Amino acid sequence: MKTLDFAELQTPENYGNPENANPNENHFEPNVQTTKSPFFQDNTPESTSTDRTPVARSPNVFKTPNLQGVKKYDSNGRTNTSTSNPRLNCTTPRSSRSKIASKVPSSTRSNEPSAVVAIVEGRGVARGEIGLAAIDLKIPELLLSQFSDSTTYVKVISKLQILSPVEIIMPNTACENGAMSKLFRQVSNQFSNTTITTVQRKYFNETKGLQYVKDLCVPEYKGVELEIASKYYCLATAAALLKYIEFIQNIIYAPHSLKVVFAGSENTCLIDSHSARFLELTINLQNPKSTQSLVGVVNHTKTVSGARLLRANILQPPCDIETIEARLNCIGELTGSELLFYNVQSVLEKFIDVDHLLSLCIQIPKDESVKTAENKINQVICLKHTLELIQPLHESLKDCQDPLLSAYKIILEDGRYQVILNKICEVVQEESKYLKGVLNMKAQKCFAVKPNVNGLLDVARRTYCECVGDVGGDIIHQLAEKYNLPLRVVYNNSRGFFIQISNYNTEMSEKLDQLSALFVKKTKFKNTISFTTEDLIKMNDRIRESVSEIYLMSNVYVSPNQLLSQIREEIIILYKLTDAVAMLDLMSSLACACTLSQYVRPEFTDTLAIKNGRHPILDKMVASVANNTCLCDESRFVIITGPNMSGKSTYLKQVALLQIMAQIGSYVPAEYASFKIVNHIFLRMGSDDDIETNASTFMMEMREANYILQNATENSLIIMDELGRGTAIDEGIALCFAISEQLLSLKAFTLFATHFRELTQLESLYPFVTNFHFEIQQVTNEDQSLVRLEYSHVLRKGVNPYRNYGIKLAEISTLPTSVVEDAKRIAEEIRREKKPVMDGTNSQTVKSANFRLASRIIQVTKNSRLDVNTLKVYMQSLRDEYFREIKANNNDNGDI
Repeated sequence: MKTLDFAELQTPENYGNPENANPNENHFEPNVQTTKSPFFQDNTPESTSTDRTPVARSPNVFKTPNLQGVKKYDSNGRTNTSTSNPRLNCTTPRSSRSKIASKVPSSTRSNEPSAVVAIVEGRGVARGEIGLAAIDLKIPELLLSQFSDSTTYVKVISKLQILSPVEIIMPNTACENGAMSKLFRQVSNQFSNTTITTVQRKYFNETKGLQYVKDLCVPEYKGVELEIASKYYCLATAAALLKYIEFIQNIIYAPHSLKVVFAGSENTCLIDSHSARFLELTINLQNPKSTQSLVGVVNHTKTVSGARLLRANILQPPCDIETIEARLNCIGELTGSELLFYNVQSVLEKFIDVDHLLSLCIQIPKDESVKTAENKINQVICLKHTLELIQPLHESLKDCQDPLLSAYKIILEDGRYQVILNKICEVVQEESKYLKGVLNMKAQKCFAVKPNVNGLLDVARRTYCECVGDVGGDIIHQLAEKYNLPLRVVYNNSRGFFIQISNYNTEMSEKLDQLSALFVKKTKFKNTISFTTEDLIKMNDRIRESVSEIYLMSNVYVSPNQLLSQIREEIIILYKLTDAVAMLDLMSSLACACTLSQYVRPEFTDTLAIKNGRHPILDKMVASVANNTCLCDESRFVIITGPNMSGKSTYLKQVALLQIMAQIGSYVPAEYASFKIVNHIFLRMGSDDDIETNASTFMMEMREANYILQNATENSLIIMDELGRGTAIDEGIALCFAISEQLLSLKAFTLFATHFRELTQLESLYPFVTNFHFEIQQVTNEDQSLVRLEYSHVLRKGVNPYRNYGIKLAEISTLPTSVVEDAKRIAEEIRREKKPVMDGTNSQTVKSANFRLASRIIQVTKNSRLDVNTLKVYMQSLRDEYFREIKANNNDNGDI
């Protein structure tokens, strides 16, 4: 294992002030080595963009700027020999290649992972205490967290899944002498596609971490210092993380410019990575590139920050009832006012990635270059564009009544936005704006600074315009006329200007072959050929030189000592803006989702009751079958039976997905829905052999069951699907009985799907156990032989009346008839020989009936909103049902 050790580049006292840094200290110690990091590759998509019409006037496209001071790697992942430190030795400290990588398909570059996370675990008696620090280089927010975790580190894995890091930093003691700690092994296995780098333990220093926070935190967020003063492990990770970013990225943050947030695991619902994967919260299991996941269903966001917030909420839903109800009220007003809804969405879609913009505003690159100058000009233009959208967004909310929307409207009324905009307009032309198209945006950046402030700058601009005009005019026009070819000029960021012919034919191809000395660097794609000339190459060089001069001279007026430093004085209001835009986008996205389908507002009680609920993902694909769900004190453990393909697994996922939707503040696909807020969702489903840990299917089942038994509480939602299928039938039944009884003692809402018919006898022993089954119909021909099974996918109360449905499925398959008949005979003999596992007694049945009646009366007392007459009818129906149950039991036992 290679370990990184970086010298003390800057002490916390001079952090954020590059003038105080000692340039002689920018070096690795002799034993420095690190791991390969895909984060530092330059994947700018601008090289593939083209603008077909050159612009030669004071112009106008924003591409997300590259991170400053990144190191470059070649296509094989090897470190470029031109980097500042040739002693880097890149290796990957993992052997496992688990596919459980936390990534979400992204349509834009801004959605690509860019978070770096540092993790440390306590030692000795503090083992299990986890400190975590994370910062996304596109989002200027330092997230600190400290919590106690189990031996499976489910909280760590869940947080990493939400953060989706591109690199994870851990102390070298986690894998000393080739012996990996359990935490290191778990993280490595779960995030095999993520780079893990170790640094020396001495850099995890809580004292320096606290000093970093004091020096960097925005004054308005200083309250976080009181929260983290005794959180030694998260402070230690903050020190290592910031030092690592400073060294590797060659970037420091401006003093008092960073938003620092402490987030524990309270007031959120924990969903482990296994459950998130099988529920398809962010990625579809069959096709990871499709949008058939819960995120894909409800994601109608217009901004990158809104999409990030939506994903984070789905992976970790809130548990605070006031937060959830406030969101539901907000969605109610958005869906109730069509004008409000469309006005908000029309403004939001014009916003760019505000979080990334803020990050660039507060990062200070140590080395100034043409690229850093271009990025700063770019961010000023984009910030101007963003500030100009505040008034339209405020105008769209002018008639809102909802408290949450009104709060964001008040944030948008702050006069400091106009102060920042005025400061920008003192330097930048009012006509400068954010446009699409690489060439258009390049022109906007070239003409951003006002004219007549620098004579050399004006000369460079004229040179740029003349060169661009010559390319689009004289050069291409003369070549097209001279050789009678349909030439057009095209531009992209990597090649500059070049020539293209579309729909070229054999005659054109022959003519181009004859002119091979003139037309060089030919490339073909389908029916289009691209090439250039020596004159055009020279002209591109002149244009690049002019642009570089323009950027460097313009940078003087937007540099940290000029415009950007003034903007940082009001940085707090920009943080509030990013929060407001992200939340408004999240609310409008959820509102849009419920207007496109028949969704209903959920209620929150102590009962999980869903009438005609539908699977939210399946509902977007086909006409799904609606089913009811009821979990309450009188029926908190539901056993579901039914043949394969009847819909058990889909139904279980449906309940969990609707619970998550409700807790993020979304409407749900149902006619009526009431939920109990849960703080943990457990899903045991679909275990297979794990070759990496040498664990069989049965062992994986037992590990997952053990984790649930150790961590579940009465405020959990537990979903078990076909437990015990990995071992012998008798052993599987015995284990299911034992585990079920243990789950019953937890008093958590539990859905338990099984093929073991014997398990349904729990209903006769425990009054809060209820049996349900998925209905099927057997279709036979005239001789009563089975033709097919028809699946209704409808959930019915009681035990499945059909036995041996596995054999029935085999009967209509291609198995020989003799084999099927033998199977029927053997199954019948086994059934006759087997004795019932347990029998319910008469007194137990009466006790169960008494319990159900009492529970229903309590439920009515707590939650009923029925009028008096309706309530009388309902109470009478409860009484009649109770007497029918008692009478049926007496008849079964021979009592009259």
